[in-house]
Amino acid sequence: MAALDGASQNADAIPVVTRGGGVRRRSAFRSRDHGLAWLFLVPSLAVFGMFILYPLVESFVLSTHGSDIFGNSSRFVGLKHFRDMFSDSGFYKVLGTTALFTVMTVLPGVLGALGLVLLMESRIRGIRIFRSAFALPFAFSAASASVIFAVIYNPAVGIANGMLAHFGTKPVGWLTDPKWVLLSVVVVQVWMTLGYNVLVLSAGVAAIPGDIIEAARLDGATGWRLNRSIMVPLLSPQLFFLTVVSTINSLQAFTAIRILAPEGGPEGKAMTLVYAIYNKGFENGNSDLGTASAYAIVLLFIVLVLTTIQFGVLERKVFYR
Repeated sequence: MAALDGASQNADAIPVVTRGGGVRRRSAFRSRDHGLAWLFLVPSLAVFGMFILYPLVESFVLSTHGSDIFGNSSRFVGLKHFRDMFSDSGFYKVLGTTALFTVMTVLPGVLGALGLVLLMESRIRGIRIFRSAFALPFAFSAASASVIFAVIYNPAVGIANGMLAHFGTKPVGWLTDPKWVLLSVVVVQVWMTLGYNVLVLSAGVAAIPGDIIEAARLDGATGWRLNRSIMVPLLSPQLFFLTVVSTINSLQAFTAIRILAPEGGPEGKAMTLVYAIYNKGFENGNSDLGTASAYAIVLLFIVLVLTTIQFGVLERKVFYR
C-alpha cells in the first residue's frame, strides 16, 4: 500500500519519451498546457473586464458620487442618490410601468410562439408554409422594426387607423394617447421577439423523438390532449429558457421605446426603468450620472432577483428527458 501511495503521489514525475528520443516529465507538459490555456483565455478575460466588469464597478462608484454639469464624477455623497430615488414617487411609477411592460411582453411572446409552433405541427394542409413567415421578425433589427411600426401607427397615413376607418371606428392616437402608447410599444416588442421564440421552440419540437408522438396518437392522444400531456412537457426546457431570456430582454428593452415613445411617451406612460436611466443620464442635456447609476443598480438587482426566483421555482417543473 505504501508503494502504491508513493507511486500515485509521484504520478506527475513519470518520464515521457519525446519524438526526438529525449525524456520529459509529465509535470512539464501540464505546466505548458496550463499556460497555453490561460493564453487562450486572455482575449475573453480582456473583453469581459473592459465591457462588463469595468462598467459595473464604475456604476457603483458613480452611484455614490455627485457629478458636475459635464457628467464627471465629483464629491462623494454616499447613499444620497438611493435615498432620493426611493423617496421619489416617480420612481415607483417607473417600476410599475416596467413590471406591466414585462408581463405584457413576456407572456404573449412565449405563449404566442408556443401556440404557433403547435399549430404548425398539427396535420393541417399547407400550415408549414407559414414557418418562414412566423420567423421573419427575427431578421429585423429593433430600430428598423420600430420605424416600420411608426409608419403603421401614423395617424394620417398609417395602416392601423386605415383598418379602423374601414370598419367605421374612430382613429386612435396610438403613440400620442396615454391610454394606447404603452400597448403600442408592447405590440412592437412582442412582434420582434416572436420570431426568435418560434425558432427555439421549433428546434425543440424537431428534437422530440417521432416514436413518442406516434405512440401517443395510437393511444388516442390527439389535439389538445396531445399538446397538453406530451408536447408541452417535452418542450418545458425551451419554455423555461425563453421565459428567463424574454424577462431579461423586456427589462432591458430600450430601442422601441426610444423611437416610438421618446421621453417615455405622453404623461410618461411608457417610461420604463431602462429609459429612465437614459433620461437621467443623457436626454435633454441631463448629466446626472449618479442618479442614473443608482437606477441601473436597482435594475441589476431586479434582474438578479427575478432570475433567481425563476430558476428556483420554474426549473423544478422542467422535464429533462
